[in-house]
Amino acid sequence: MLKVSGLEAAYGRARVLFGVDLEVGAGQLMCVMGRNGVGKTTLLNTVMGVLGAGAGTVEFEGRDVTRLKTHERVGLGMGYVPQGHGTFPQLTVAENLQVVLEASGHRDRAAVDEALDAFPRLVPLLKRRAGFLSGGQQQQLAIARALVTRPKMLILDEPTEGIQPSIVLEIEEAIERLHGTGLAILLVEQYLELALRLADRFVILEGGHVVHAGEAADLRDEKVGRMLAV
Repeated sequence: MLKVSGLEAAYGRARVLFGVDLEVGAGQLMCVMGRNGVGKTTLLNTVMGVLGAGAGTVEFEGRDVTRLKTHERVGLGMGYVPQGHGTFPQLTVAENLQVVLEASGHRDRAAVDEALDAFPRLVPLLKRRAGFLSGGQQQQLAIARALVTRPKMLILDEPTEGIQPSIVLEIEEAIERLHGTGLAILLVEQYLELALRLADRFVILEGGHVVHAGEAADLRDEKVGRMLAV
């Protein structure tokens, strides 16, 4: 479904990604792991077109999307939840969902209801401004906003970072349910145990390079643990 080949990216003269390759199959959950500052967020931003690729290609469902704008990739079925929640704080929960629905072109209210089914905690908060939500509630809203576009692939950048444990569990359960429906997911995640529970496959980045890849069970390997140790 998603194929990244030889991907390079930079901020100005500072190169961050060096020939990254990865593939996410239909219905697969791929976890991107690695220490802080190794290029995980840069990888997702380049996959989504937020940052232009210096070299290499990004293919989605067999189509080269490397030069497409972010909104064009979303229109093809790539749903992105960046680090830091990404909601409109001055709008209510309901308005945040409605804005995305209208921008997506679907205009099908059922898409909002389906997103709320994934995060029922948001239902009694529909009239509350997003800026007054807790960090965990804002993260749930950010994911729900992406789901409103009815993506074929969901791309999540550390959705559990800085979230209280009870909400982390709810987010994990929601990701597991979404994966169970056949939704492909590309997930940046720091927690090894969570990755073990959710992922089908993983890649580890170090210095902008993929240094290891494998099946989720391989994450129990002591060598892999050393790669992820702070």
